[in-house]
Amino acid sequence: MEDISTRLENVCVGIAGAGGLGSNAAMALIRAGVQNIIIADYDRVERSNLNRQYFFIDQVGMLKVEALKMNALRVNPDCNITTHCVKVTPDNAVTLFSGCDVIIEAFDQADQKIMLIETLIEKLPNIPIIIGSGMGGWGKSNKIKCKQVGNTILCGDFETEADSANPPLAPRVGIVANMQANETLRLMIEHNLKNG
Repeated sequence: MEDISTRLENVCVGIAGAGGLGSNAAMALIRAGVQNIIIADYDRVERSNLNRQYFFIDQVGMLKVEALKMNALRVNPDCNITTHCVKVTPDNAVTLFSGCDVIIEAFDQADQKIMLIETLIEKLPNIPIIIGSGMGGWGKSNKIKCKQVGNTILCGDFETEADSANPPLAPRVGIVANMQANETLRLMIEHNLKNG
């Protein structure tokens, strides 16, 4: 375990979005031993986020990136969390995430997801992207899975989008976020073991 822990200390993970997927994936990675995370999001914590995002009632109104950094440092005060309070765009995505070993896509909106994926595939093709898709509602946990296509990994059921009939709730959002974190660890540990 010590060898794996040492390897994870040197990994840098980028997280685009600090909501349900991003906040939960970040905390799972910090607890697993990842110490370098870059998080970009421009939003603030709202009371309605608390049903699925890794924030607390006294953080309502805070910038999500700052609240998430605060929570991560409570778990591991030695971790290095770099925050960017910006909207991720095709113009800044490369600057934000070019130094990462893996990038987790954690946006709510489909158009933002597509923009990020297309930008990263075109401009940073060697960095794996882990995407969340299909996590609305409840139940059907056995339908949630991971699928790898080239340097891209999709986590979710790929069909149950969040809407008023299938709201994003903590259990399924948490499962997908933890799968994204788990796939990040798999890529980094297996890659490092092969090359170490």
